[in-house]
Parts: sequence; C-alpha cells; structure tokens
Amino acid sequence: MIKLSRGRYRARMAEGAADIEAAQRLRGKAFHGGGMDADGFDPVCDHVLVEDSRSGALVCCFRFLPLASGGEIGRSYSAQYYELSALESFEGRMVELGRFCIDPDLQDPDILRVAWGAMTAYVDTQGVELLFGCASFSGTDARAYYDAFAMLKARHLAPRRWLPRVKAPDVFRFAARLRRKPDAKKAMLRMPPLLRTYLMMGGWVSDHAVVDAQMNTLHVFTGVEIASIPPARKKLLRAVAG
Repeated sequence: MIKLSRGRYRARMAEGAADIEAAQRLRGKAFHGGGMDADGFDPVCDHVLVEDSRSGALVCCFRFLPLASGGEIGRSYSAQYYELSALESFEGRMVELGRFCIDPDLQDPDILRVAWGAMTAYVDTQGVELLFGCASFSGTDARAYYDAFAMLKARHLAPRRWLPRVKAPDVFRFAARLRRKPDAKKAMLRMPPLLRTYLMMGGWVSDHAVVDAQMNTLHVFTGVEIASIPPARKKLLRAVAG
C-alpha cells in the first residue's frame, strides 16, 4: 500500500510479526527508554516503518487505525481519554494516527518529512477525510509548555461542533486556565514537531491536555480535516508522497 523512498530513507507498510515487533522495540526505546511498547490496538492497526536505506535500521514508526466514519470513533485509542461523541456525526472516512516516534538518537529532519509523505500516501489512497490522534508533549509538568498551550488556545482550538470533552481523570484545562498572551517564538520551540506539522496543515486541538503518567506525557487530541489543508501544503506533501 505504501512504498516510497526519498534520499537516505524509505517508508513501507509492516509485513508481518517481525516488523511489528521491531516497531514495538523502537517505541519502547522512544517512550520508555528500552523494552517493548505494545498494546491491544497493535493487531487491528496498519503499521508504517521508516528505515535507513543504507543500513536497514528502523528510524521511525507509527500506526493507523482506519474507521469508516465518526460512528466508529468509540473504537479509537483516543476515545479512552477524550469524550468524542461530537465527532460521531462526522460522515467521512477517518483514520487515527498513533504511537508515532522517531529514534531518539537521531535528529535528521528528513525522517519526519518522509514519514509525512507516507501519511499523505495512505490518506490519499484510503480516501480519508479526517486524520486524528493524540499529540504528546514530553513530561507531565504543564508549566514547561505554558506558551505553547496559550498559542493553542489563541489560534488552534477545535471548531465547537467537533470539540472533544473531558473524560480522563487528570487533565490540564489550558483554554480555561491560561490568560497569558503567548510568546510565539517560545511557543513554537516547545511545540512537538508532529504537532507543529499538524498545525501547519490547519489542524485543531482539544481545549485541554490529558496528563498521562504511564507514558510520562501531556497530550492533546488533534484533528486535521483533509479538505481544509491549505493547497500549497497539500502540494508539498504530495510531492513527497509521489
């Protein structure tokens, strides 16, 4: 379904148990400092691997959970943490992007570029109309990200008709609590790379962050309506995907 190569990196779909185990090992390294990261969603997802074409090393991975429409959103990973009934009326095909990680020892921006090319190819071939997931900030101290959260409040909250409501027991309600004007430079420096890309595509977020002590993260629900992506951004993404 996905097979693309750009420069040093190539992206492809996982083809069996060994590929999924490799992804779980990379996730364990990225999220827990070692070991394996696995859950009950792995068997029902499509997994994407980004590899170094020179060495064959796995440098990035993520997974997709395809949903026929918003009526199936209760099956998603995100639904464990967010009350998503507002999205049940979304009529188009949806896909949840999850467990995205890059090898923490690597800093090459081309890895993220190839990953987004693979995401774009998947979205286009599947006819997806909404891409969504949980975008994570490292650590659980919200104070480190006040400018980033203030920026999300000021510019990127979900439309009211789709806005997720609180479900998790421990959340930081940044839209209600923060009154500061964001420092744009500090905000973007503290914004996770994956979330920055979502926002450049016109993505929107929940009005609160979930405090996930198990994963040692703060995460926000993030959605991108494919029809709303700026044409210039679509052109760039499809150039990589093609």
